Amino acid sequence: MKSVKNITQSTLMIKKSQFITTLIPCNDPSQINQLIQKYRADDATHNCVAYIVGGSIKADDDGEPSGTAGLPMLNVLERQELSNIIVIVTRYFGGIKLGAGGLTRAYSNAVVQALDEAEIVEKTLVKKYQIALDYHFTKKAEYLM
Repeated sequence: MKSVKNITQSTLMIKKSQFITTLIPCNDPSQINQLIQKYRADDATHNCVAYIVGGSIKADDDGEPSGTAGLPMLNVLERQELSNIIVIVTRYFGGIKLGAGGLTRAYSNAVVQALDEAEIVEKTLVKKYQIALDYHFTKKAEYLM
């Protein structure tokens, strides 16, 4: 599976509106809401979100006209075959309305630009093991590992 290596931010200006995209790697579905709250801007006009983390997939327009922000962002993630990723596009309205088509292009382009700047990595799932043993055997276990 492909994802971003590090948290990446990118800014795109379209007709005086500022679109700040934040790409966040996330492997644990229980951290999704916490990460969204951490990286959303409270003073922004909109904080649109899309994510694919484990089996959880979601797109949120955050007040933009229905289907003009979250779904286009999610479509970009799916086309790039990315997973375990959260994308937040924070919009500061510049006073010029973009229309439904313009918003769809703006949010899509914001995510594409951020992905171009991000380092995409291939991740593989590995099993995690926990070994419990008596203290007397720790040196032997360290040696064997």
